[in-house]
Amino acid sequence: MGRLAAIVFLLILAGCRSFAQVTSSGVNGIPADHLEAMEHAIREGAFAKIGSVLIARDGKTVYERYFDGDAATLRDTRSATKSITDILVGIAIDEHKLSGASAPILPSFSGRHMANPDPRKTNITIEDLLTMSSALECDDWNDFSRGNEERMYPLEDWVQFALDLPLRGHMKVPGEAPPKYGRRFSYCTAGAFLVSPILEHATGIAADAYAQTHLFDPLGIRDAQWVYSPLGIPQTGGGLRLTSNDLLKIAELYQNDGVWNGKRIVSREWVRASTAPHVQIDEQTEYGYFWWLKTFISAEKHYPAYFMSGNGGNKVVVVPSMHLSIVITSTNYNTHGMHEQTEKLLTDYILPAMQ
Repeated sequence: MGRLAAIVFLLILAGCRSFAQVTSSGVNGIPADHLEAMEHAIREGAFAKIGSVLIARDGKTVYERYFDGDAATLRDTRSATKSITDILVGIAIDEHKLSGASAPILPSFSGRHMANPDPRKTNITIEDLLTMSSALECDDWNDFSRGNEERMYPLEDWVQFALDLPLRGHMKVPGEAPPKYGRRFSYCTAGAFLVSPILEHATGIAADAYAQTHLFDPLGIRDAQWVYSPLGIPQTGGGLRLTSNDLLKIAELYQNDGVWNGKRIVSREWVRASTAPHVQIDEQTEYGYFWWLKTFISAEKHYPAYFMSGNGGNKVVVVPSMHLSIVITSTNYNTHGMHEQTEKLLTDYILPAMQ
């Protein structure tokens, strides 16, 4: 090959490589412009403290970008942990370690004496905890609530804190309709934490060990960092750290009705029950078993979805109609609009790119 021909060949090859890079986000049927615009907006600071964005469609990862850390970085998605706790409850029921979601919780705490005794406490079930609708006066969204999680953390015995809570009341307004699904929502991390000792009582091992054996190992999740109470009980209400890819595996597990690589991890019936509405939060949002339910609107199209959600705007979203799983991690903790900005990533960039 002559010198001139060699130069021409190298120029053509370089051009091909450049073209491949520019269109790489389009090779899976995803238009490059929406996602490139999203990346530019994140890197320019239009969205605060976004850590990563991952997208899987039809079981394949089609987009993976890191804006803080890398693929090995463990993400603290805060209350997104609660959805994983739901899966552990489902597995324990599948194994007949728990009799079902309607099982009362107090037999798991026999021998403990409780303040504010009330016969109605004996009626509190696992399902009440999973749906954030127990009778306990516990509301993390109310700074004055006796059960607000910030009152629990300085104490040594978080279990006793939750069990000692009084029951909540409701001021009835004339003509007020009964709550949809018969439950009243009250966001309660202390109740989610109670699931940890309930699981240990039922299975004979701590919730973190149970999760590793029955959920994480089958999914190939090797590095999970739990938060623990001062008495060493795994915090099933928040703080579990996983990589972005491992979070995507959780979404894909539920996308596939509880099956991973051909192996049944949790029953289809539990997945369906977990992601069905059991209590209404507001006009746009409902709640399953530690999973949020909402229809996102993008370009006048409606996308029913269920998702894990945590402080900072962390989202792990499943859009069944599109066979789509999305992970957005963020460290934008305790800020106004933190959830709105990650939802904007969904509605303004990601969902249009998938249409």
